[in-house]
Amino acid sequence: MKSLEDIGYTADLDAAFRALDAPHLVPGRVAGVNRSNFDILWEGGLLRAEPTGRLLFAADDSTEIPTVGDWVAMQTLNDDTFGLIHHLLPRRSVLRRKDPGRNVEYQLLGANIDTALCMQSADRDYNLNRLERYLVMVRDGGIAPVVVLTKSDLVDEEERAMMLDGLRETAGDVPCLFISTQEGVGLESVRKLLTPGTTACLLGSSGVGKTTLLNALLGGESFATRDVRETDHRGRHTTTRRQLLMLDSGALLIDSPGLRELGSFGADAGFSETFGDIERLAAECRFKDCTHQHEKGCAVIAAIEAGELDAGHFENYEKMQREAAHYERSYLERRRRDREFGKMVKRITKNNDKRNR
Repeated sequence: MKSLEDIGYTADLDAAFRALDAPHLVPGRVAGVNRSNFDILWEGGLLRAEPTGRLLFAADDSTEIPTVGDWVAMQTLNDDTFGLIHHLLPRRSVLRRKDPGRNVEYQLLGANIDTALCMQSADRDYNLNRLERYLVMVRDGGIAPVVVLTKSDLVDEEERAMMLDGLRETAGDVPCLFISTQEGVGLESVRKLLTPGTTACLLGSSGVGKTTLLNALLGGESFATRDVRETDHRGRHTTTRRQLLMLDSGALLIDSPGLRELGSFGADAGFSETFGDIERLAAECRFKDCTHQHEKGCAVIAAIEAGELDAGHFENYEKMQREAAHYERSYLERRRRDREFGKMVKRITKNNDKRNR
């Protein structure tokens, strides 16, 4: 086992841990999330740990439960072969999205991440609107994005140049790389981004080539890959869980299953950074409550008509804002109902206690 500093432990984390004033606890980092427990890296190596009931009971929602990349304070038991997680240490970044399906809740994808490799493939997964969704999610979490175009060997030089131009126009000043793991092209550029002690994550749809890139960075076929389906060029979900891995370079990498849904809400910072051009134009509109649909003096409409603002870019912004507003209302309403239910339970419990005295 390497030192805690080698896996990302910092002076700020150490200060937060010491502030707990709990000599019986030790710091550790979540390397894997299982159904009811966690794989934890600590100074003694790797062990399996469970959260205490108190930690689970005190959590208001899913964001207060550990996820891969988190640092925790735990108690080791059974000759350091098992642990109990008592506290979640402060995060400096977090990657989250709307929980897939009808449930309006956050799903955590990782924490304490420095760089997110937002991956699209040159065959069937090139989608600029989806890229904007990734950028919103990543930036909102306080993580630096890097765009990676994979499978560049499947297109000719002209097509690749056109794709890269689209990615760069969408991503702005975000670094954009193209790679081919089959030909070994671009891998060195990725390796230079992954410096010792830093944590990166791989993001992309199933079949985009995340596991293939991970194997290339690890220097072998450590993880199984499967061919994409011919019908829709989607992957077959080879990666089934998020896990934190250490590369030979000393960098840490979070691999995760392919993402199909990318709903966002409560992501104001991510929207401002990704759609800053639209928000700056909106500030110049004649009316403060301009809807950018038909009003006279609308700077956004004027920019679209003049060819200075891409209409598709604006439409995606509008669509994501509507989704975010809808999810935010639903989330706040659910939280309100949960609080009211909690108050009712406490009131009933209190009354029962009085009767039993």
